[in-house]
Amino acid sequence: MIEILNPALLARAKDTGALVADILQSLKERSTIGTNLLDIDRWTKAMIAEAGALSCYVDYAPSFGRGPFGHYICTAVNDAVLHGRPHDYTLADGDLLTLDLAVSKRGVAADAAISFVVGDARPTESVAMIETTERALAAGIAAAGPGARIGDISHAIGTVLGQAGYQINTEFGGHGIGSTMHQDPHVANTGRPGRGYKLRPGLLLALEPWIMADTAELVTDADGWTLRSATGCRTAHSEHTIAITEDGAEILTLPKSSRP
Repeated sequence: MIEILNPALLARAKDTGALVADILQSLKERSTIGTNLLDIDRWTKAMIAEAGALSCYVDYAPSFGRGPFGHYICTAVNDAVLHGRPHDYTLADGDLLTLDLAVSKRGVAADAAISFVVGDARPTESVAMIETTERALAAGIAAAGPGARIGDISHAIGTVLGQAGYQINTEFGGHGIGSTMHQDPHVANTGRPGRGYKLRPGLLLALEPWIMADTAELVTDADGWTLRSATGCRTAHSEHTIAITEDGAEILTLPKSSRP
């Protein structure tokens, strides 16, 4: 299903997007050396409840996961890249942590992800990977607007990732979003320009470039959810929910410091 939001629902989407961004920013500030991933999950649960919102994850049970996810946020560390299920792990200096959060409020969902290095260490490769996903995300957003096509977004993202030397996995990518978290159209992280669904004002998309340092192959963890790099290399992932408007793409999941 491809859903086009009316102005009233778009206003709700903006509120939900701001909530997701604010929760992620708070979690980033609190995720320090010694923080347990289960603490991050508990903090997320409390902030969602305080906002009168609903988790998109806790009861989520798609075909690619093993039963309901059972947690409120995805926490992926180092070689984990997608669907990281929180578990009893304490963060160390230099860990590369990705937080991926989707929330629904007043019937509209928003989805975003951030990657960052924990503590004072700044591993060169990790920083470069994070910056590459952020640049790819910005390129995809710049390519989105009325009259553009999904392939234009995919091509823009893939060009940045490929030029940086990373292999691109197309099993998982961006997606439509609205009254539910995952909708059509699928937005692959590489593609051909001028192809695919033609963008219309009112369409919401979650764009999410992600990479692994030296492979495009994923393996599934024993928890049935967490996807890791097949070689054990580090990974990074950046995501925003955007709304297609008459003037281009509006980012709904910007942190407070970056909002107009």
